[in-house]
Amino acid sequence: MSKYAGEQILVIKRELFDTLGSFQGIQTDVEKYLSTIINPSNNFFMDRAEAEEDPTHKQLIPYALFRHNGKFINYMRSKSGGEARLHAKRSMGIGGHINPEDEREDHLGMETYLAGVEREINEELNIQGNYTQKIVALLNDDSNEVGKVHLGVVHLFELETNQVTSNEDAIADLKFNTIEELQGEMHENLESWSQICADILKEL
Repeated sequence: MSKYAGEQILVIKRELFDTLGSFQGIQTDVEKYLSTIINPSNNFFMDRAEAEEDPTHKQLIPYALFRHNGKFINYMRSKSGGEARLHAKRSMGIGGHINPEDEREDHLGMETYLAGVEREINEELNIQGNYTQKIVALLNDDSNEVGKVHLGVVHLFELETNQVTSNEDAIADLKFNTIEELQGEMHENLESWSQICADILKEL
């Protein structure tokens, strides 16, 4: 039995992504894509076990970056994490799938999507102090099997303090590092999405 048995996740058709203008890497023209993909007429829930092996669909994944005083959170993905293909890599992104439990009155619109973001953040991190957030980019990497079935929505959180700790075992060795460190000696140990994000941090 699949470890994803019974899990439903929010997806769009790959065809829609191609129609909007598929890209490799980062796309900062957020509005061109977001208003369409976070539209209840264009997204739907799909069985995760099926979606993980189906490149004709893209799973929508919020990918949140956290900044305090110019430094960004990063952490090690431990073996207890859900995506085995990313274990032993460092990541800058916090997030996950949007599930039916996140659905709000707008059906599968922005309110539902943001409820899923909030749930994922609260599940994975303990954040002390206030913060602001905004969506800054979309992220796509078709160069590997994980990326082919996912489409990232990059959120930038500005933190009031650096008092942030892990809330689950899958997130280990959480720390803050400078852009120079993330673009330098740490870069090769980052998962592919984090490498792509690290390369454009100075532009955020």
